[in-house]
Amino acid sequence: MSVINADIAHIFRNVADLLDIGNANPFRVRAYRRAADTLDGLGESVVDLLDRKEDLTELPGIGADLARKIHEIVETGRLAFLEQLQQKAGASFSDMMEIQGLGPRKVKALYDALGVRTVEELEQAALDGSVAGVRGFGAISQENIIKEIRRRRERGRRFLYRTARQAVAPLLEYLRRNPDVKHVEVAGSFRRCRESVGDIDILVTCRRGSRVTAYVTGYDQVSEVVSSGKTRTTVLLSSGLQVDLRVVPEVSRGAALVYFTGSKAHNVALRTRALQKGLKLNEYGLFDHEQRIAGRTEEDVYRKLGLSWITPELRENHGEIEAAGSGRLPRLITFDDIRGDLHMHTMRTDGRNSVREMAEAARAKGYEYIAITEHSRHVTIAGGLGPSELREHCRHIGRVDREMEGIRILKGVEVDILDNGSLDLPDEVLRELDLVIAAVHYSFELPRQRQTQRIVTALQHPLVNVLAHPTGRLIGTRDPCDVDMEAVIRAARDNGCLLEINASPRRLDLDERACRMAAEAGVRMVVGSDAHSTGQLDMMQYGINQARRGWLGPDDVVNTMSCSELLEQLGMKE
Repeated sequence: MSVINADIAHIFRNVADLLDIGNANPFRVRAYRRAADTLDGLGESVVDLLDRKEDLTELPGIGADLARKIHEIVETGRLAFLEQLQQKAGASFSDMMEIQGLGPRKVKALYDALGVRTVEELEQAALDGSVAGVRGFGAISQENIIKEIRRRRERGRRFLYRTARQAVAPLLEYLRRNPDVKHVEVAGSFRRCRESVGDIDILVTCRRGSRVTAYVTGYDQVSEVVSSGKTRTTVLLSSGLQVDLRVVPEVSRGAALVYFTGSKAHNVALRTRALQKGLKLNEYGLFDHEQRIAGRTEEDVYRKLGLSWITPELRENHGEIEAAGSGRLPRLITFDDIRGDLHMHTMRTDGRNSVREMAEAARAKGYEYIAITEHSRHVTIAGGLGPSELREHCRHIGRVDREMEGIRILKGVEVDILDNGSLDLPDEVLRELDLVIAAVHYSFELPRQRQTQRIVTALQHPLVNVLAHPTGRLIGTRDPCDVDMEAVIRAARDNGCLLEINASPRRLDLDERACRMAAEAGVRMVVGSDAHSTGQLDMMQYGINQARRGWLGPDDVVNTMSCSELLEQLGMKE
């Protein structure tokens, strides 16, 4: 079975939720959640580790029992223990627990009081007013449940970009092993690096007479063949991800990539431009009457339309066509431009590796510097640090920094912004740090004016350098705070603060529109991995994708600077 890390993590989280509902030992519940986090943060596939016969118990939080369960999931695609828990509970509860604001205990309370087992039954109970009568709920909770269920239905089922990437990678490898296949390329929103995708478009060129569309149905993760023909096959993978595979002729490969990569608005704008030139553009090529004048490569298609090639991340019809026509497309940031990572956690709070291990992993990636930014005391669930604890930790960071060669370790903190905009730690402690990142971790529901003033007040603090994950969103599970981003961007500019692009696949916060708006206002940004393990340092690439979608170049992002330049930039705040 071609199981991906996200599948195993999802199973472990379901186990944790059901154990929590059953009032199991909290340490056991936490062990499954920690194992899921470890799997999410791995830089490589668990299947690959097992193929190399590596010992899974060497991974953080994975003991012998969990390692055996991972083996079972990889070999069978299922976990008998989870099925036993589901049978015992009488319902899986999984879908209900994905609704914002409903944790295991609340779902159990609803089940015990109302017998609801599915999202549909929960919605009906909320609509008829039954939820409001359950202890721990009320009219506001009931209304929020209705709104969230409707929002989820409108969004449809979407997958985080990273999850989709994990699911599609082994399928691409499977296709490339077919000797009849010449080229395999992913198009659609996935190629544009959208933060979430609904399905995957794969374009294939192959030898004449080959049966690639039939070959894909033999992939071991296909759970359903929706349709199959000579040039197109649609399948559902066991993860629920839909894949549309199209076989295209070599002569049309570039045109097909253009057609199936761009957003609808981008493609309409391209076709309109073609018509204005007396040409016709479709997935088979660019035509002057019946003569194909371009189509083999994307570059040819764009060039014949009078445009320079447009990188996929920009193909949203947000001005990229006009810029390509006048030679004004920006030089976008790449991973190679990054010289350090300024947001990460260690085992001193909720991370899974030591300061030294994080520094060694960062040095291996070629970084010149990192900042260790533990949580402050208000984030009790993450073991946040108070003043004396932070000072002690900073002394430890300093010792490791002096012992390490080839990388600088900066002392930082991710300090909570309290309801009134004040910070969770005193100034005399913050003044001792190289970097102060301020963040909202609670009271996400504050009214727009209060939430905006809360953040603006924090940005006005003379010791704050960065605003982390500025809108607080969790893609697909928590909407952004209701905040005036224009006011936040002005406050960042006026007070010399940086805005973070948080690279966690669940956050990717700021979004691309706010990135571009901030850059146009003269606000610089920092791309931070928010890594909680060495494996999660690789999440930096997702932040880079987001920065590219926001039209950002290296000069817009401060962690492309040398360490001395960065420290000078940070020192300008005071």
